[in-house]
Amino acid sequence: MFCLLPAGCGEAQPFPEDSTMARIRERGVLTVGIKFDQPMFGYKDPVSGRITGFDAEMARLVAKDLTGSERNIRFVETVSRERENFLSQRVVDVVIATYSITEKRAGKVAFTEPYYYAGQDLLVRANDSTIKNVGDLEGKNVCTAIGSTSAERLDSRIPRLRKLEIVERYSDCVPALIAGTVDAISTDDTILLGLLAQHPAALRLVGKPFGREPYGMGVHKEDTVFRDYLNGLIDRWLRDGQWDRAYMATIGVSGATSDSSRPPTPEQNGA
Repeated sequence: MFCLLPAGCGEAQPFPEDSTMARIRERGVLTVGIKFDQPMFGYKDPVSGRITGFDAEMARLVAKDLTGSERNIRFVETVSRERENFLSQRVVDVVIATYSITEKRAGKVAFTEPYYYAGQDLLVRANDSTIKNVGDLEGKNVCTAIGSTSAERLDSRIPRLRKLEIVERYSDCVPALIAGTVDAISTDDTILLGLLAQHPAALRLVGKPFGREPYGMGVHKEDTVFRDYLNGLIDRWLRDGQWDRAYMATIGVSGATSDSSRPPTPEQNGA
């Protein structure tokens, strides 16, 4: 087990000299790629500039373990299509940005075990009663973000979409949905809940998930030591209640329960 802080664990244990953890400790700052436009996961407050959300809280826990303070962190806005680039070019130490684990991405990135499970769903206009599930999207215009798994699933599930509009950020879909240019936004349900919270009178969540998305923290492809260290942290947070506290302070505010989102511990998996 890695340990940096003397408090609660005796003498600080040294990390391997050439490891990412040692470099971060020496630098004194953890650099994290995160979304800036996704309430409940990664959102930059336009007034205070503070980054809030579940992903932000996960990142702060990593920073605290490595540097001694959750404040020793630098957030870098990382849209979906830039996640692999930012890791390969070492722009950031880790990407924690609603990053779904896929076989294709795993060829370019080293992923941790899932720290969260989401379900793909639909956000539509509140007065539109024609869309009750994903099957009702035939002949409709749907918006999602470039570089996401949502577009791939929609292509395979609904081959007769009228149009699939791909934008840079999910928040870019919202004005088009409200104006009627598109009929639905489709991505992970918790991302949609964040968008809904900003426009509760104009929009509604369909509430019929049609795909499960495991979120992982992404690091440089060759950095398996750092990945394993992060896996140890995630396992600890699931056991000691830190994961649950982060959830209740962010996603849980919406009333969503963590039953289907919380990853199992190794004991629950039978390990």
